Amino acid sequence: MPKMKNHSGASKRFKVTGSGKYRRNRACGNHILTKKSSKRKRCFKQAAIVPKCQEEALRSLLPYS
Repeated sequence: MPKMKNHSGASKRFKVTGSGKYRRNRACGNHILTKKSSKRKRCFKQAAIVPKCQEEALRSLLPYS
């Protein structure tokens, strides 16, 4: 049987933590930053954890993670 491939877009956007959860970056932190508050912009720097209900979909996209 041939090797399964990772979804290249998902592999760029999601990383697996040591405990097996998926980490993602937050959206909206790249442009049109003048109208956003400093507190809001600081929060965009912090990575977020993918909810459990979406982990099963990520496992099919990233079979070798």
